[in-house]
Amino acid sequence: MPPADTRNACGYTLIIPPGWTRIPLREGTEEAVKEIVDEAAERISGDLPRDKVTKARLELYRRLNSSVKEAQRRGGVDLYLPVEPMHGLLIAASIIVAKVDTVLRDGADRQDVLTQLLTDSTDVESVEVAGSAAVRKERTVDADPEKGAEAPSKHVDYIVQVPSSGADSGWVVVSFSTIGDGDPAGDVTEVLVELFDAVMTTFRWRTE
Repeated sequence: MPPADTRNACGYTLIIPPGWTRIPLREGTEEAVKEIVDEAAERISGDLPRDKVTKARLELYRRLNSSVKEAQRRGGVDLYLPVEPMHGLLIAASIIVAKVDTVLRDGADRQDVLTQLLTDSTDVESVEVAGSAAVRKERTVDADPEKGAEAPSKHVDYIVQVPSSGADSGWVVVSFSTIGDGDPAGDVTEVLVELFDAVMTTFRWRTE
């Protein structure tokens, strides 16, 4: 476990894979969504009739806005999505970065929170992210067509203490989810989880 942190974080940086993009969720959201849709439409405009390009634009808007609303509902600060094929495959995955004040009960000591998180669930491990104490949780979520989840999905969460020299300044939760190849234990899914873990090694705090 790293020693007590004396830094004061005011943000973060993250290096994302090629073909992924960031959608800010607090301001500039509509502009970012429009840019993604415009670029996607331009890529396919030479291969499809105009009416089909228009239909594709509307569908992409719908899907992106749905993802944005879900990420905002979860307190997201940023949403990262793959917008180009990876090795010729279209990937259904997302990364949400959220800032939360507490992940358990109010007033819980930071160390108590980490201990509770580690003992409450299976597939949880203690890790360090950018010099901060954290836990990594991995789980599989069953399909639930009534909620729009047509296939089971793999979820990985990193719950990271925000550096603070004073009072508890909360937590950052970085959440990854993917349906992969439709099999939560399949090779494609595992490769994407490994990719996310690699992305998390690039996480850095911006400090005051």
